[in-house]
Amino acid sequence: MTHPIRTLEEQDEPALLRDQFRQLLRYRTLLALGVAVGLLGGGFLALSGDDTYTATGEVQVRSATADPFATGASADKGINIGSERQTAVSDTVGTLAARSLAAKGDKADARALLRGLQVTNPPNTLTLRFAYTTTDPVLAKVRADALADAYLAIRRQRTEGSIDNMVSGYRAQMRPLVEQRDQLAEQAGGSAADDTESARANLVVAISELNRKIVELKALDTTPGYLNKEPVVPTTPTGAGLPLLLGLGGVVGLALGMLLSWVRLVFDPAVRSTRELVRSLGAPLLGTLPRERGSAGTLLAIGRGGSRLAEEYRAVAFRLAYDPAFARARRLLVTAPRGDNAAAAAAAANLAAAFAEMGRDVLLVEADLRTPSLAPRLGSVARAAKPRWTAPGEEDGGWPAGSRSNVDVPGSGAFTLVAGQPVDNVPRALTSAPVGRILSEGDRPGAVVIVLAPPVLSYADAVALVDRVEGVMVVCDPREVHRSDLERIREIIGASGGTVLGALLHPARGRRARKDAREEARRDERDDGRKKSGRRRGTGAPDPASGHTRRDGTSGDPTETLGLRSPFGTPAGRP
Repeated sequence: MTHPIRTLEEQDEPALLRDQFRQLLRYRTLLALGVAVGLLGGGFLALSGDDTYTATGEVQVRSATADPFATGASADKGINIGSERQTAVSDTVGTLAARSLAAKGDKADARALLRGLQVTNPPNTLTLRFAYTTTDPVLAKVRADALADAYLAIRRQRTEGSIDNMVSGYRAQMRPLVEQRDQLAEQAGGSAADDTESARANLVVAISELNRKIVELKALDTTPGYLNKEPVVPTTPTGAGLPLLLGLGGVVGLALGMLLSWVRLVFDPAVRSTRELVRSLGAPLLGTLPRERGSAGTLLAIGRGGSRLAEEYRAVAFRLAYDPAFARARRLLVTAPRGDNAAAAAAAANLAAAFAEMGRDVLLVEADLRTPSLAPRLGSVARAAKPRWTAPGEEDGGWPAGSRSNVDVPGSGAFTLVAGQPVDNVPRALTSAPVGRILSEGDRPGAVVIVLAPPVLSYADAVALVDRVEGVMVVCDPREVHRSDLERIREIIGASGGTVLGALLHPARGRRARKDAREEARRDERDDGRKKSGRRRGTGAPDPASGHTRRDGTSGDPTETLGLRSPFGTPAGRP
């Protein structure tokens, strides 16, 4: 089964964005925490502060002019509105406003008075908007009015002061000219009369020009501006209310949660998507097992009716059956990356049942010799039978001799189970000749051998079997496995001469389920220990190799088990 694996860079941009958004939604706790923090902050801001009121007045600024109605006269001549805005919030205006308010009983300091003032300039206008905010609506109106009047008064004072200074300067220039004119008038007559009269005429012209300028300055209209909008008492508080602050807090909190989720996603070593899993493992995704409430505590999903979980196992089995790499050897090693091996055991058992439905002779070998648990979990459906490959003298030996049993799957057929047993030397047992004869049964037409191995990164047991099984299926939870683990599994299996056929994803289990699985594994270990000590005392269990007869009268040989025929091959010895 060779499928081209497209890298993340080759995916289209909308698909990548959707994938990243789904990855962020994995951290629902951080998103909920951010929204909760935002809502609490918005509620605190809305309920902790007092209601404030804002009174607003608008002043139109104008420059001093001799004739505002003359053609070409402009009110903005010589006005820098930015400088005027700075003047409106200056200490000079605040001091004058504080004096006028003190006469009315408001003992506000100049700096405290300016603290609640905000002066803005609407674009493309000569208007200054005075907005004063405080907790008393009447006080806000009074102070806004006082500050606007103070600004106009200061501006008038400065304009009139400039006119007085210029008039004084003109008069100072004119005073010596008048004295010279008077002296020339006393010297009139004689031979120099013409020169004296000419100088006197020049002085008169200069004096007249100065007088004209003085008259023009005194005739200027010094009105600094107009109060276009008088401040009124506000009736409603300003600022955002509780609903708006809660909404803003929720939006800000959601953004904070998204940021925290993104940071968590960046530093998360776990697999973030199926694309990343396929790229890290270098193999396709065979299937994703659904979560079923009623499947807890039950190992075999196939045979319990038409459930989604059983159909997914059947789909994975059909996909493997059509895989050229699997069809060449018909041997499959099922393992997990690390940790709990319960999901891999369930997958191995259900795949064995699915292949049995196809009419295959299925042999399921539990190669987990450290904590074997497959036979106890299968329960009463597993019955002992004598293994076909047992040579003379090996019946009473250790594992795998004498560990064979038939597993009946209601409505599907049966498969043969070689249950694991605790041994002293696990590597020697896995590489022994009897295990090689078991695995070689996959060479028979119509036979399928499935090997359940311990987690590949926890023990080297799976690596010891890869060269003889070749095809490997990794069963994992994408939320628990790391990208580096998948890359390491790919390297280990490739270096051992095997091929990763694909990955099977199972849903994450809660803390309670993981705790129950650990307790069940401990109980199995204690039971195995008691059985082993009992056998040493001579009180062991009955010989599992003894033959049994099925309820339908047939023997326990899987070759006599009736199963569903399929186009994938007919078992050996069948018509």
